[in-house]
Amino acid sequence: MSVLAIDIETYSDIDLTKSGVYAYSDSPNFTILLFAYAFDDEPTRIVDIASGEELPKSVLDALTNEAITKTAFNAAFERICISRFLGIHLSAASWVCTAVQSAMLALPLSLDGVGEVLDITLKKLKEGADLVRFFSMPCKATKANGGRTRNLPGDAPEKWARFKEYCVRDVEAEREIREKLRNYPIPDSEMELYRLDQEINDRGILVDRELVACAVECDLQYKEQTTRRAYELTGLENPNSVSQVKDWLAGRGVDAESLDKKAVKELMPEADGEVLEMLKLRLLMAKTSVKKYQAIERSVCSDGRVHGLLQFYGANRTGRWAGRLVQVQNLPQNHIPDLGLARDLIKKRRFEDIDLLYDSTPGVLSELIRTAFVPRPGCRFIVADFSAIEARVIAWLSGENWRLDVFKTHGRIYEASASAMFGVPIEQITKGSPLRQKGKIAELALGYGGSVGALTAMGALDMGLTEEELQPLVNQWRAANPHITKYWWDCDAAAFTAVQEKTEVTVGRVTFSWRSGILFITLPSGRKLSYIKPRLATNRFGRTGLTYEGVGESKKWLRIETYGPKLVENIVQATARDLLAEGMLRLRNTGFDIVMHVHDEAVIEVPHGVSSVEDVCRIMAEAPAWADGLPLRADGYECDFYKKD
Repeated sequence: MSVLAIDIETYSDIDLTKSGVYAYSDSPNFTILLFAYAFDDEPTRIVDIASGEELPKSVLDALTNEAITKTAFNAAFERICISRFLGIHLSAASWVCTAVQSAMLALPLSLDGVGEVLDITLKKLKEGADLVRFFSMPCKATKANGGRTRNLPGDAPEKWARFKEYCVRDVEAEREIREKLRNYPIPDSEMELYRLDQEINDRGILVDRELVACAVECDLQYKEQTTRRAYELTGLENPNSVSQVKDWLAGRGVDAESLDKKAVKELMPEADGEVLEMLKLRLLMAKTSVKKYQAIERSVCSDGRVHGLLQFYGANRTGRWAGRLVQVQNLPQNHIPDLGLARDLIKKRRFEDIDLLYDSTPGVLSELIRTAFVPRPGCRFIVADFSAIEARVIAWLSGENWRLDVFKTHGRIYEASASAMFGVPIEQITKGSPLRQKGKIAELALGYGGSVGALTAMGALDMGLTEEELQPLVNQWRAANPHITKYWWDCDAAAFTAVQEKTEVTVGRVTFSWRSGILFITLPSGRKLSYIKPRLATNRFGRTGLTYEGVGESKKWLRIETYGPKLVENIVQATARDLLAEGMLRLRNTGFDIVMHVHDEAVIEVPHGVSSVEDVCRIMAEAPAWADGLPLRADGYECDFYKKD
């Protein structure tokens, strides 16, 4: 017996989708209802725990025996729930997640989605969602159900029997998926990263619960005051109603097609009096500054920490981590200089002082969200991140040597880019100069084949550039970066040839190959990106281009168009991910406790008086053997609460 496949059904009064598995299983009302399992190729068995059955000794022994591999689809759920149920901590060392194995092939992140794409025989039972709602979640008390708030096996024996079949089927579906993917095992290097990821999520990050509670209270009070003033000003039944506010504005000669943030700001310069005040109130009422505080409140566990903020391989096109629960990947930035003072005023409920001292109470609350995450007593955070990592990687991959020289020396890429584009000595390009602004927006918008549309989307017109300047700016950037521009189309041609001729093509440090109906891109690290069922077809521009099957923006499985610059974007971001992953491994192996990571940044909980920012940045910036010649740099700082330096 070397492999134990598991699927469980559980009950909790906590909403799993909103609070995550750690808070879900942390509830006193959490329990495991059903435990289905199969050793190797043996028939699947089920233990009806809700009806009084107990796990057999063979299963209990296997759970703690690291010589036996435990598998499940989204194995973190099973591991964490079983740990909670048994009252022991099961490490991830001997667990293999079939969801991760699927994600590495760019398959869907759900069991039923993978089953459909792979066309397995034993697909997930369709009525499963209804059965989960019935038995795994609280129910509303009614006269018809005798006032109960939870459904037990005896309340619907036929449904319970079907629920057991559903649980067994999931084990069999996972096992069939695993068999279909047997030729694509998770590499040992990625298994090590998966275990690191589980360690970080198990550790979690401490929350300043007092700040969170006071911030929610402050926002509620402020919104009540703002809404009251809007009502007094307009007399509207509901001053939060878009249609009512539009009609009110129209009655005062203001035609507003939209009332989103951008549209309201565009109306304000021409407004005055009560119209201007209402537009300002509209912006304040629309600002959702506390949704993330509420997400923290929902997700925090009894140990005062939020766990499970990041999903390993959540972005399966690149292998990057995806944010979950609080979505730490898109926290608002902080710019106010006295964050400590603002935090203290909120925690002391001095909300009027916030209103007096700062331009916007919602703005302050928004900027303080990061600071809700704090180190445990006796520690501080050291935050370190890679400097301009994507710009460095694309220069390294494409051989754009003048850019590599910039990163090996002063690192001022915006100024250097403007210098190369406009033929002006870099010394003449100061921080506030228009040329630097042009260099900056070109760098941010044009690295992956972007053109006029990308510049516009990045806010070029809002920065003062005219429409007539945009296309020349694109041309100047591409002329200054001929190796990057060539690299886009070399990758495009390589992918085309690999698919058309079912062969292998190398472009610099990256290899394109076709195997068993999948286009693989082998990165410098050795990791492979996957594009399922690639095909050459006429694209939206009327040219022959590459398409593949994957999860689109609608989160549905569909055929997706791609081309060289987009493939390069995937390659660069995936390589940046690999660099962060190896940097975090080095930090962990040196003894540092990582509590969170965001994009290209690691957040470490370090006791006072131990180690330094310089130590952490030095470890982060060590280039792996496969990244020879890549000029890495990490910057960092210390803080007593999480923030952007």
